[in-house]
Amino acid sequence: MNETIYDAVVVGGGPCGATTAADLALAGHSVLLMERGGRIKPCGGAVPPRMLEDFDIPQSLLVARARCARMIAPSGRSVDMPVGEIGYVGMVDRDEFDEWLRERARMSGAERLSAVFEKVERDDNPHPLVTFRRKRGGPIERVRARCIIGADGARSSVAKQCLPGAERVKCVFAYHEIIKSPANDGEAFDANRCDVFYQGKLSPDFYAWVFPHGETASIGVGSANKGFSLRGAVSQMRTELDLTRCETVRREGAPIPLKPLKRWDNGKDVIVAGDAAGIVAPASGEGIYYAMTGGRYVADAASEFLKTGEAKALKRARSRFMKEHGRVFWILGMMQYFWYSSDKRRERFVTMCDDKDVQQLTWQAYMNKKLVRKKPMAHVKIFLKDCAHLLGMRAATR
Repeated sequence: MNETIYDAVVVGGGPCGATTAADLALAGHSVLLMERGGRIKPCGGAVPPRMLEDFDIPQSLLVARARCARMIAPSGRSVDMPVGEIGYVGMVDRDEFDEWLRERARMSGAERLSAVFEKVERDDNPHPLVTFRRKRGGPIERVRARCIIGADGARSSVAKQCLPGAERVKCVFAYHEIIKSPANDGEAFDANRCDVFYQGKLSPDFYAWVFPHGETASIGVGSANKGFSLRGAVSQMRTELDLTRCETVRREGAPIPLKPLKRWDNGKDVIVAGDAAGIVAPASGEGIYYAMTGGRYVADAASEFLKTGEAKALKRARSRFMKEHGRVFWILGMMQYFWYSSDKRRERFVTMCDDKDVQQLTWQAYMNKKLVRKKPMAHVKIFLKDCAHLLGMRAATR
């Protein structure tokens, strides 16, 4: 057994785990970043410019900059939402992006290990053991940690073992195909535009997408309906958009959590973050920015715990995150509940997206990652319009 005691073992090397590991290492803690490798999460790859600023991400990691989002209704009607003067939506490829973050964690002082997490074990020592295999079927190895951080994605093995109720988290299942982008832009594909399909035939309870990645593009769909064929929906999209001739680079699938866990820590020495903590934005499915933000909060909380020995410090990560983003998550959750429930409501939702007030506040909220408070009357107008669309009374409110 490796007798080295790490201050923190971070299980999972996605944007959340890599950010947590880097921050803890920079704070002077000994960190082991454990990543199983060979897996890329299905992800549209959209990130706001604020994320690049907050986490010092170089522009060179952006593979595209989308200047517009197109919303497509069940009827086929489309509404374009130009970003305008606010900026752009950055696009990253998770293969390159995640590896860059892991390498930054290593250069910050964290130790990298390619291994498959097995379980947390406890003995007479006050600090737990993390067991793992360097390859599937290989021998079990162990390291000891003062703090264990589970950043191992939705349905986290760390969370299921250490946090009561974590195994019951509800998820949307996402699947996408990375393809070579068409040689020329057209009506069906634009390298500067993100297309979002709100159509029951493509997803009965979520949405489908086509996101540009420069030389490649992500075509994907999400649904919590286990009987729905995600691969079939993507195949249908590629056929209808004349993208079947584009070379398929890779295919990926994974669950995406729908709601933050009520508790992120075990009250002792384990805490989860990112998808493992359920912090993916409802309705939009956006996770990269929130994963990295949550990872930073967890790193701060874990660092305080390591310095003071007070386990209550771990609770501050969730309370801090929910104070900053909980209201936005609640609103997005209500949007998903109401607007994604039928094609009739999806049609009205896309119609509502044609409203200039809705577009302006949507982009401002996305770019700034908080509700815009400067225009209270605009919020009132949007609320009234939202209710009118939901109740089918749009004509009466014009």
